[in-house]
Amino acid sequence: MLKMVELVLTAEIYNRFNELNEDDIPKDIRKLFYGKNGISRPLVVKAEVARKFGSIEEILKLPFIDMNSFTKQLVITSFDAAVKWFASKAAGAIRINPVLAYFYQNYNSLNVSYEEAKKRNKPRHSDREWLEGIITELEKNPDTAEMLGLVRIYSPEEIKVDFCDVALNDEQIEEVRKIEVAIKEREYLKRIGLTDVGKLLFIGPPGTGKTTTARALSRKLCIPLVEVKLSMVTSQYLGETSKNIEKVFEIAKRLNPCILFIDEFDYVAKTRTSDEHAAVKRAVNTLLKSIDEINLVEDGVVLIAATNHPSLLDPAVWRRFDKIVEFPEPPENVRRRIFRLILSKIDGDYDIEELVAMTSGFTGAEIKLIVREAVLKALLRGEKSIKMQDLLDAVGEIKDRLCLKTSY
Repeated sequence: MLKMVELVLTAEIYNRFNELNEDDIPKDIRKLFYGKNGISRPLVVKAEVARKFGSIEEILKLPFIDMNSFTKQLVITSFDAAVKWFASKAAGAIRINPVLAYFYQNYNSLNVSYEEAKKRNKPRHSDREWLEGIITELEKNPDTAEMLGLVRIYSPEEIKVDFCDVALNDEQIEEVRKIEVAIKEREYLKRIGLTDVGKLLFIGPPGTGKTTTARALSRKLCIPLVEVKLSMVTSQYLGETSKNIEKVFEIAKRLNPCILFIDEFDYVAKTRTSDEHAAVKRAVNTLLKSIDEINLVEDGVVLIAATNHPSLLDPAVWRRFDKIVEFPEPPENVRRRIFRLILSKIDGDYDIEELVAMTSGFTGAEIKLIVREAVLKALLRGEKSIKMQDLLDAVGEIKDRLCLKTSY
């Protein structure tokens, strides 16, 4: 009943105050109103929409709610009565609903803050439906439609890894916090002229968490992720590579705010040599120019590039990034945290300290493989509880694999 009234009252207040925008509508309510052209004013609460929240029969028992028999639209027949009824029943819901908080912030003795409610509400660009609408528009343009097949675009809702489940060191966490603050303070940074912000270069061996961190950051910041491997945009027709690079950056700007994550960065951004094909040099120059012409403050794009081979990068590339973030093989304290995070949901008898001591030089991805192998061995026995020996055997197998890899 309360949720149903909140839905109808939110729509009514939103329609009355044009200064409210889509980011003010609570996420669970906002998702009900997406159409082909996004969310349109006025919000119309039809019966099929309301049924997703509860029983229409129950809400129609209230004296201030009615349904148009022709349009099947729920309407408030007495706004004042609805406002008073909801204030007496659901002050808690008002405090976390920006639309309601905007109206109620000066209402009687309710302790309500519109600004606080808005801070807690996730913005529309965190919605899968918002992203699908932008992608639909991009598909109408043949140039960008072709490029959509070369990139992967994730809504924050689709990212499975939570940021708190990523084992980062203090320096990495600090850089992430800087980006978070920069997004919140874009207008201030623009006003003081500090626009060249939000370009990070992740360097480190495979399996150390570069891609995982970029994805988790998308979820944490509630902004889409555009993920591209430079090998995928490199055309067999070398002249097309420069155009493809430009299109990738164009897509990111259209999806703003977003994270543009460029993996295999050394594939194109490698050092230019005198004997290289002119088209290769043009591709590098196009990439450098594209990096120069995009930034977080003006374009709403966080640029993250990742490479396993930083020594191959052109010196001019390094200067384009305001921060180089290293992802080394995890030290003891980080390996301990990785084991604790992964094993926290798994029953068993094991010694994490012994495992940490045995896995010096292992990456986070390799530690995950250890636990994966141990769990599968336990399942083969018909058990859902792992033993220390399962983990020790898995450590041995991964070490053998590493030896095999280095022998070739």
